[in-house]
Amino acid sequence: MIKNAIFAAGCFWCTEAIFKRLKGVRSVISGYTGGVIKNPAYREVCQGRTGHAEGIKIEYDPQFITYQELLEIFFSTHDPTTLNRQGNDVGTQYRSAIFYVDDEQYDTATQYIKFLEDSNQFDNPVVTQLELFDIFYEAEPEHFDYYDLNKEQPYCSYIILPKLEKLNALHSDKLKS
Repeated sequence: MIKNAIFAAGCFWCTEAIFKRLKGVRSVISGYTGGVIKNPAYREVCQGRTGHAEGIKIEYDPQFITYQELLEIFFSTHDPTTLNRQGNDVGTQYRSAIFYVDDEQYDTATQYIKFLEDSNQFDNPVVTQLELFDIFYEAEPEHFDYYDLNKEQPYCSYIILPKLEKLNALHSDKLKS
């Protein structure tokens, strides 16, 4: 049975590039979630006017990768201790958030955050928000596969590539061949 996970961890170009490389992940769609207006556009979201986060919707097969493993990768490939910011990307649209779809995801995420806090994995407190998933709006097509289509762009070279290198170093056993 295919399941969904919805995460926000800064720019969706980064998170899409990470999660689409994982075994058991069927698809990753970039988009907007957690906001207050219908059918937001990239320009509005980037200006912080909609309350949406840039996020990804992951379709995954739990026989090959679990929600817990997705959480481990989520927390190890972005900074969950900076409020409404990832590097130079600043604003609520770049917040660290988990949009849980059911009680099981909420409980798993809550327990994992507690584990991170109790084990002092980070120098600062985890500020990742847990939000009940409501609706996901797909981003405009030019945002899909952004990294793979634009590797030579400075943002891809300096921001996304180091995240992929970290993914490979920490989770190579979870990567598609």
